[in-house]
Amino acid sequence: MPVAKAQMCRNRDDHQVCILKLKRSAKNYWEYRATVSIDGEKQRNIEVYNCRDRTLTRKGKYPIPFQPDSPGELVCQTFQKQINTYKPSRW
Repeated sequence: MPVAKAQMCRNRDDHQVCILKLKRSAKNYWEYRATVSIDGEKQRNIEVYNCRDRTLTRKGKYPIPFQPDSPGELVCQTFQKQINTYKPSRW
């Protein structure tokens, strides 16, 4: 399978959660627009995952807090900022 078509899947609570399409917001770097599937069933249309406030916003609706082990948690954990491990040399 080509890299561009590869899906990111994880097993959570006996369910397979896959990120089908993901796009980071240019204006708000903590927001991701994603399409996910759970156990092979595509979930709704594109949803906005706010990793700063830990909320999910569906089309034209109010923000909903993430549930434990939800697809939102997977999206945010996967693309979480890496800890800066850079150590300058003594030179």
